[in-house]
Amino acid sequence: MTVDDLKALVRTVPDFPAPGIQFRDITTLIAHGAGLSAAIGHMADHVRRAGAEAIAGMEARGFIFGAAVAVHEGLGFIPVRKPGKLPVPTIGVDYALEYGTDRLEIDPTAVGQGERIVIVDDLIATGGTALAAIELLRSAGAVVDRAVFAIDLPDLGGAERLRRAGVEVDALMAFEGD
Repeated sequence: MTVDDLKALVRTVPDFPAPGIQFRDITTLIAHGAGLSAAIGHMADHVRRAGAEAIAGMEARGFIFGAAVAVHEGLGFIPVRKPGKLPVPTIGVDYALEYGTDRLEIDPTAVGQGERIVIVDDLIATGGTALAAIELLRSAGAVVDRAVFAIDLPDLGGAERLRRAGVEVDALMAFEGD
């Protein structure tokens, strides 16, 4: 399937979660077997070219795409979790949201010193979560200079924020507007 075919599988839900927002619903792509497989294949191509040694994905949809890309490429997967979800000592980072703060955590023993890790997630919007994950993985000793997303919302500026942090960004598709 082409990227245009995949883009057609993403449902747009108007006025969610607030009036004027065009929500890009990836669940319709995930539910389409051939579409999901093709999306994973396209994302894996980007990961392979980046020389990834492992994949990291943020809870929750990053687990879907990241783990699938990791399996496709025969790489390990590092889950970037919400607080209190890992049963071992963790390291974490707090980051700002529009309406407060949140926190991400990892098991630092899952990251090898100097290991080249690529972030894989479903969507890049403002980039806050991805930047926090990058900071966290780098603090554990990883080299993180690439991120791959199924969808970019370029008007929200997240991909550009990652680029300014020294991370190359690849996205299968972009949706202009909110």
